[in-house]
Amino acid sequence: MNSGPTKKEKKNSIAPVSKQELNSWKRGFTPQAEIWNGRMATVGLLLGLFVLILINSFIVGK
Repeated sequence: MNSGPTKKEKKNSIAPVSKQELNSWKRGFTPQAEIWNGRMATVGLLLGLFVLILINSFIVGK
């Protein structure tokens, strides 16, 4: 009673994704969307840190 594909069949069915495909802008719950979500979250965190540093330097500088 074999109900599904074997591990070997699953491994062979996964095709590699090119870098251009990963960087494409796609909507929905896709791997590309998750990559862009991570990138934008990193940019937001860095901008927030930069703003905090600027505010702190002006307050301490006075």
